[in-house]
Amino acid sequence: MLKLDQVDTYYGNSHILQRLSFEVPEGKCVALLGRNGAGKTTTIHSIAGLTPPRQGSITYKGQPISGLPPYKIARRGIGLVPQGRRIFPSLSIRENLTVPAKDSRSTESSRQKWTLDEVYKLFPILKEREHNMGTQLSGGQQQMLAIGRALMTNPEFILMDEPSEGLAPVIIEQVGDIIKKLKETGLSILLVEQNFYLACGAADEVLVMNKGHIVWKGTPQELLANEEIQHQYLGV
Repeated sequence: MLKLDQVDTYYGNSHILQRLSFEVPEGKCVALLGRNGAGKTTTIHSIAGLTPPRQGSITYKGQPISGLPPYKIARRGIGLVPQGRRIFPSLSIRENLTVPAKDSRSTESSRQKWTLDEVYKLFPILKEREHNMGTQLSGGQQQMLAIGRALMTNPEFILMDEPSEGLAPVIIEQVGDIIKKLKETGLSILLVEQNFYLACGAADEVLVMNKGHIVWKGTPQELLANEEIQHQYLGV
């Protein structure tokens, strides 16, 4: 579904991603773990076109997307749940959801079609408060809104950047359940996280990142059993 091959990305002269290579299979959730500064968010930005790589290739469904502007990458079927949620403060909840909406009729017939009603079914609290401004929500509710906004683009693939950041433990558990539900609809997901247990509970495969490249990969069960990797690269 998504493949990065020998990707190098820079911020100015700072070499952040260094020959980064990995794949996300169709219909799977792959979690990318690592400490602060490992390059996780830069990976998301490279895929989404916000910080294009200088070298290497990124392909989506077999087609190159490296160097495309973000809006064209989004139109290919890649949704983004950004770090920090980035809710539009001057818009209501309903407007936050409808502004990026893509006609669900353009999606494949076999996949879940996301409409306003379907997002409200997944997140009933957003329906209850649809006329409130987005910034009047709690942190957890804003995260639901950020996920719902991405779903309204009717993506086949979702990039999720630190969805548990700043949330209470009970809300983090709810976010994990939401990710599992989305995977059941057939969505492919790249989940960038620092929360070790959320990632292992939701993902099919885990990648551990350090200094811009992958240093370990395996199943969640293998990572849970590997205390050396947990301690050395994740600080668990």
